[in-house]
Amino acid sequence: MIDEPLARGDTLVHALDPRAKLVVCLALSLVAALAATPAAPLVILTVGAVLTLLSRPPWRILLARVGTVNAFVLFLWLVLPITAPGTPWLRFGGLTVTWEGLALAGLITLKTNAIFLCILSLVSTTSAPALARSMRVLRIPDKFSFLFLFTYRYLHVIAEEYGQLVTAARLRGFVPGTNRRTYRCYAALVAMVLVKSFDRSQRVYQAMLLRGFTGTFPSLARFSPGPGDVAFVLAMVAVLGGALGLDCWWGRGHG
Repeated sequence: MIDEPLARGDTLVHALDPRAKLVVCLALSLVAALAATPAAPLVILTVGAVLTLLSRPPWRILLARVGTVNAFVLFLWLVLPITAPGTPWLRFGGLTVTWEGLALAGLITLKTNAIFLCILSLVSTTSAPALARSMRVLRIPDKFSFLFLFTYRYLHVIAEEYGQLVTAARLRGFVPGTNRRTYRCYAALVAMVLVKSFDRSQRVYQAMLLRGFTGTFPSLARFSPGPGDVAFVLAMVAVLGGALGLDCWWGRGHG
């Protein structure tokens, strides 16, 4: 069943125009990802954190998603400091931790969390249909928005199909283990999911054609930007300008 817990709310962030949120999120993410110094990602991380707090997400969901993202970042902290060449900081057990490796791991951590919080606060607070309409209004190809919407919709359906097959296997006495029979059963489950998904996609497509589908979804909803949306975009433009300026200043000062 489709569930969008972060898209439900009545905060100022939820009320912003989806087009503005999508464009701002893309701009902030690009600046954070392409920054050469920690200055810009740190500014964008602060903005993302403020927007996240303003959107008032459920704390359990927020902490779970932050933990999931940083679990992958943790591996970088275990690898980069001892593999990146540079000035030694610590030697132990034949391994050398370098300052450059620590700096690189820190920069990636800042960038990752800055982009994640921007997506969490701006994209996750918008429903999938509204995002698809925003893409279309922003002249993103119709096929892309169509694929986005259907991928989002049917990922849940595929997950439900898989859950039903797993339940059926357990009712027939299947107990997973580390053996050839378990691997064979899981391979069969995945194959059945793919086959059932393909069959469903064919039926859905034929049903859509019978209803006059021409590659786009007509919508009666209309976006109506207000003064708050204009103020939000202008504020984010100022933030981006400040972040880029700080990035250049930091680069010159530490170059």
